[in-house]
Amino acid sequence: MRYYRQVFLSAFIVVAAFASAQVTVNTFEGIDASGFKGATLGVDPNGAIGTKQYMEWADFVYQGFDKSGNPVTPITVGDTPWHNNNMPDCYGNSGNVEILFDHLASRWIIGRRQGMGTYFYCIAVSSTDDLTTTGWYTYELSLDAILGQNSGNVTYFPDYPKIGTWSDGYYVTIDVEDPSNGFQQAGVLVCAFDRTTMLTGGTMRAPQCFRRLAQEPALAHSLEPADIDGTVAPPVGEPEYFVALENPARGQTTASFLNEGIFHVDWTKPTNSYFHWPLKINVEPYTQGCYFVNNPEQTICVPEPSTPLTGEPIDSVGDRLMQRLAYRRFTGTKPYQSWIVSGAVQVGSGPQSQTGVIWYEHRDIGGNHFGVVTYDDGNYRFMPSIAEDQTANMAVGYSVSSLTMHPSIAASYLNLLDIGPPTELTLWSGTGDEENSYHWGVYSSMTVDPIDDCTFWYVNEYFGNNQTGHEVSWQTRIENFKLPSCQ
Repeated sequence: MRYYRQVFLSAFIVVAAFASAQVTVNTFEGIDASGFKGATLGVDPNGAIGTKQYMEWADFVYQGFDKSGNPVTPITVGDTPWHNNNMPDCYGNSGNVEILFDHLASRWIIGRRQGMGTYFYCIAVSSTDDLTTTGWYTYELSLDAILGQNSGNVTYFPDYPKIGTWSDGYYVTIDVEDPSNGFQQAGVLVCAFDRTTMLTGGTMRAPQCFRRLAQEPALAHSLEPADIDGTVAPPVGEPEYFVALENPARGQTTASFLNEGIFHVDWTKPTNSYFHWPLKINVEPYTQGCYFVNNPEQTICVPEPSTPLTGEPIDSVGDRLMQRLAYRRFTGTKPYQSWIVSGAVQVGSGPQSQTGVIWYEHRDIGGNHFGVVTYDDGNYRFMPSIAEDQTANMAVGYSVSSLTMHPSIAASYLNLLDIGPPTELTLWSGTGDEENSYHWGVYSSMTVDPIDDCTFWYVNEYFGNNQTGHEVSWQTRIENFKLPSCQ
């Protein structure tokens, strides 16, 4: 990818097929609300597979599992690494947490926002690749001065942070919102953190940040930073890339752009660092999932069997792309770089109709691809996360729900070098609904095992029984599978 290349250009529609008997799905229970005190509706399940174990985050806690599904650590309150290192600015649990595994360094990363009124972004880096013995190096960045203030001298609110691993830094993106205007989007903030020093537990160099306010902020927000899969680093000097959905303007039904950001950091001479945003990317027209023509940020329309009785559908979070923007560099006789990302879009003919999973791939050499995973079954597919194995197999996991199907977990896969219709796998069938809230997390997580570079690991939420009244009874499930073509 070069700095101003137009990406994600060609398009086609693909339809999910039924699951292949050749693929074995292994699954085990992850963190459940019943396993700790004080569980909330903010599930936001995500996690990452490492060299030895799987680490999951849900709500405000985390836990480690071995690769057979046995817990290897207790359920742990999320701010524990900062408590252990006496960093009170990062005490508490404000949510919006991501777990990553740095493939190039074999370390886990926890990224999270903290604070109410005074804000910090907090990062923990594991000291080893073994969750049973590791300590944590912890860091913080005070956000208030960087966020700035609105015309009423009220500090902007940092929302929906995302983090990505790159060879020259950990890159963080944050939505900048205006508390005085209904928390409407006001712009974006991006920061590069000193990965090299953080991996050693040393004193990091000052993060480098750029803030961009916008005239039409709701049209371009929630940047996804690229996150490396595999152990082949990007070319020396390759900048970090970001991508975001552009929502349809109010009163319009489709959009035909994505937004790209490019961040080059120079740790030796910070004045040479730059962030270009937004670079408009032409794509085939699309309508975001659960689209409301005069309120594109309202994305609640996914039905459950209980919806006709409760009037409570689920939020598709279709106004943004979902984590991760997965990056992989391929070597060999025809080397190239690949970036893939996914989201939810409308695939039915009417307003708030059936949703499908959209995916985009850009290759710096050899083409750009776009597809929608859907199926003529009336089911809504949403909340996806995507990854790519070492043989260019793409797998995207997601939630599935409808008036006749309890919210469940599925995935589809295809090979990006020989693209055909994807195959759908049922990963776990839910047996209950979330009757008392529209909030279905705000992301899930698909990652690739760094040992074989083939096995996909996915985590998402479901319900075993209907959640009603003031109950909080969500459950999470962790699945893994490997495609036969990846050896």
